[in-house]
Amino acid sequence: MARERAGHSFQATALVNEAYLRLVKANDVAWQDRVHFFAVAARVMRRILVDHARARHYQKRGGHAPKVTFDEELAVTSEPRQDYVALDDALEALAAFDERKSRVVELRFFGGLSVEETAAVLKVSPDTVMRDWRLAKAWLQREMRA
Repeated sequence: MARERAGHSFQATALVNEAYLRLVKANDVAWQDRVHFFAVAARVMRRILVDHARARHYQKRGGHAPKVTFDEELAVTSEPRQDYVALDDALEALAAFDERKSRVVELRFFGGLSVEETAAVLKVSPDTVMRDWRLAKAWLQREMRA
């Protein structure tokens, strides 16, 4: 949320509150440790942000109707970042190709976990996490440009 524009319609406290409410409802989760909690919280926050971006895009902006402006350079918009939707789609495609790399991105980007914490969640070495992180970032950038 720190990388979002000023005045974003979804504040960090609202994200944490929504994530908390969803985590409290998860009665069937056998929490193993702190790192496991953060892994689940990262997945929940990803879902919340993507759902929020999709809902704002579909309901308030006319769905998939093309946006037409008189001058593209002067267009200023307060639309939610569609990057979340594109990132989610790209992560789904990456997961079909390599589930672990997708989880690394989810844990680091959405969950804010460190390399060491991510390694503990995935039960791999920190070096493996860094290799997966670099490869996944390059793959996602290429995928999202397309």
